[in-house]
Amino acid sequence: MAAPQTVDDPDDPRLRDYTDLTDVELRRRREPAEGLFIAEGEKVVRRALDAGYTMRSMLLSEKWFAAMGDIIESATAPVYAVTPELAERVTGYHVHRGALAAMQRRPLPAAEDLLRTARRVAVMESVNDHTNVGAIFRSAAALGMDAVLLSPDCADPLYRRSVKVSMGAVFSVPYARVPVWPGGLDALGRAGFELLALTPDARAVPLDTVAAHRKPRVALMVGAEGTGLSRRALSAADALVRIPMAHGVDSLNVGAAAAVAFYAVTAGRPES
Repeated sequence: MAAPQTVDDPDDPRLRDYTDLTDVELRRRREPAEGLFIAEGEKVVRRALDAGYTMRSMLLSEKWFAAMGDIIESATAPVYAVTPELAERVTGYHVHRGALAAMQRRPLPAAEDLLRTARRVAVMESVNDHTNVGAIFRSAAALGMDAVLLSPDCADPLYRRSVKVSMGAVFSVPYARVPVWPGGLDALGRAGFELLALTPDARAVPLDTVAAHRKPRVALMVGAEGTGLSRRALSAADALVRIPMAHGVDSLNVGAAAAVAFYAVTAGRPES
């Protein structure tokens, strides 16, 4: 058992993993370089542990001892007990969910390795908003996508906001970065995937008429909020597809659009 260690100094070096969590630029550089990420809240911490990530430490207030008792009991990493006020001073915000855990990252697999066994793949280009990344991962997990591929400039799925929005779904869907973009997407074709680019362009084919759910292997590519997919990414696709819109609406938020499209490529349009 890792008996909780009371910490009352916000500058205590043992709390370094949790400092300045609201400084996005700092954390984006620091966390991958140091091989860590932050899991926030009981459910997310549990899902990270269930997914096999190693805990570096945990920080929580006393009122969470009971709820997290089994984790504390089995922890081999240190557990730091702090007041809510001290947690706020260290992290930079009020920790509403009461518990934080610093987790150890794992090396990412190569895209080719993920494609060997996958049938449905989500591809993100330049999705640099952490909320959108988390929402897309949550939909990918819920709707049966097997893997996610990211362009080099996509936001970090293990950044705290992405993890929180996904409710830990980033731990259940394997993902890889494609280091050469968009040339690296050739791996999809070699693995037998048809790459569909989701775009509101009027020239695109309505997604439901493509019958993507009947295709043996499909990859669905989405782009950043507002700008959409680049010309280079669109040219790398086998087909351009769109979600039919009504009432003069031209497009959906990328997270919502991805959810609709994931359903279309996994389950298809319901029989009438």
